[in-house]
Amino acid sequence: MRKSFSRRKALKAGVAALAAPMFVPGHVLGKDGAVPPSERINVGLIGLGARCRRIGMDTLKHVPGINIAAVSDCLPSRLDTYTAAVNPKAKWKRYTEFREMIEKENLDAVMIETATHQRAWIACHAMAAGLDAYIEKPMSLTITEGREMVKCARKHDRVTQIGTQQRSNPMTNWACRLIRDGKIGHVKRVKTMNFVGPVPINVTAKHPLPKDSVDGKWWDTWTNQAEFHDYNANLFYNWINYVDYDGGGRSFGVTGWGAHAYDQIQNGLGTSQTGPVSITLMEQVREFDTGMSDFHRPTDDDPAAALADEPKEISGPIGRCVMRYENGTEIDFCLTNDQGPSFGAVFEGTDGKIEVNRNKVASNPKELTQKEENPGLLKGSQNIPHIQNFADCVKSRETANADIEYGQRSTAICYLLNIARAVGRVGEELKWDPEVERFTNCDEGNSLLSRERRKGWELPS
Repeated sequence: MRKSFSRRKALKAGVAALAAPMFVPGHVLGKDGAVPPSERINVGLIGLGARCRRIGMDTLKHVPGINIAAVSDCLPSRLDTYTAAVNPKAKWKRYTEFREMIEKENLDAVMIETATHQRAWIACHAMAAGLDAYIEKPMSLTITEGREMVKCARKHDRVTQIGTQQRSNPMTNWACRLIRDGKIGHVKRVKTMNFVGPVPINVTAKHPLPKDSVDGKWWDTWTNQAEFHDYNANLFYNWINYVDYDGGGRSFGVTGWGAHAYDQIQNGLGTSQTGPVSITLMEQVREFDTGMSDFHRPTDDDPAAALADEPKEISGPIGRCVMRYENGTEIDFCLTNDQGPSFGAVFEGTDGKIEVNRNKVASNPKELTQKEENPGLLKGSQNIPHIQNFADCVKSRETANADIEYGQRSTAICYLLNIARAVGRVGEELKWDPEVERFTNCDEGNSLLSRERRKGWELPS
C-alpha cells in the first residue's frame, strides 16, 4: 500500500529536474517564514472526536510543517461536523475506513485520536503500511498490546510520538534533567498522585443507532477488539470511564492524567526505557470520589485549575501502591485531589527536592529552579511544540521526544497499578521483570497483562 519512493523525494527530484518558473508565489518557495509544500508532511487524522477537535482548533494551524490531507472516522456524521468546526473551507478527503484513506492518499503520517481500545489495531496497520504515527495516550489497552506496537514500529522503522506533551515542554524537561544530573543527590522517593481506575460497564439499555450508522456496521467497527455490547449512547460518549475501553481515562484517572504524571517520573529518573522491579499494594482497594473540580479554582497555583470545568463526580477504585526500582528509588502513589502536582510528581533526593508539574517547577532549596537557564513558562498550547517535534522528526528520521518505547514504559506503570489493585494482595511485593515485562511471582498478575481480542480484530503479525 505504500510506495518505497516517498512523496517528498519525488517532489524534490521533480523540482531539481525542472527549470524554475519566472514568477513563483512566496509560499511555494518558503519566503516570509512559510514552509514550502515540498517540506510539509501529509497527515491523515483518524478519530474525529473531542480530542482531535481540540488539536485541530488550537494546534495544527500553528504547526506549519503539517498539511492535513485527509480525515477519517467510522461514524460518517463526524466527517462533516469535524470539518465544520475546525476548518469549514477545507477540502480534506473524507473516509469512514482509515485503511482506504491510507491506500488512496499519499500520506507521510497519521495522527490517531481514537478511543484507547482502538489505537493499537489502527497504529499497527498504519505503521505496517509505511506511515509514521502520532498516537494519543494511553497508547494501548494492555501492556502486552503496547509491546506489540513497539515491535511493529521497530520492524517497519517508523517515527512515533505518544501524546504525552510534557516531553516537549522546555521547562519540565530542564527540571527533569536537573534530577537526572544529580542536583538533588540520589532520589530516594518520588511522591505522586494516586489516581482512580476504570469501572466495569454497568449499562444494559439498548439505544437506537445513530441515523448515519449503516446496518450497525459502525458500532461493530467502533467496538474493535473489545467485547461486543448493544449500542448505548453512554458507552459511546463516556467510553473513557470503562475498563473494556480504557484503564481509567477520566480526568483524575490512572491512564487519563496518570499517563502524563508517571511519564514525568520516568523522564526525571532516567528510566524511559525500563521500569520498576516490584509493586506493592499498601491498603485495601476502595471506591473513591475525587471531587476534583470542587478543589480547583482558576486562581489556584496549579495547572489543573484550568480544567475546573471537568466533570465533578469522578469516582472509581483507588488503592495506594509503592513501586521500587533496581537502584532503590521508590514511587509512592500517595497523593490525592489537591495534595500535589496533578500532572507530575515530587522528587525527594538526599540533597533536596524538585517538583515537576505541567508548566510548573519548584524546588527546595529554591535556588535550584530559580536560575537564569530555566526556560520559563511555555506560552500557548502544550500540544504545539509536541506535534512540531513529531513533524520535524518525520522529516529528519530522528527519535521523537515521546518515542513509542517511552510511551510503553510509562503506560505500563499505569496498568501495573490497575493490576496490583485487581490482584489485591495487600503488603505483598509483586516482583516485576522490566526486561520481559512479566511478574516473576504472580501468575494472576500475568493473566492480566493481555486480553482476548474479538475475532477479526487481531493485531497484524
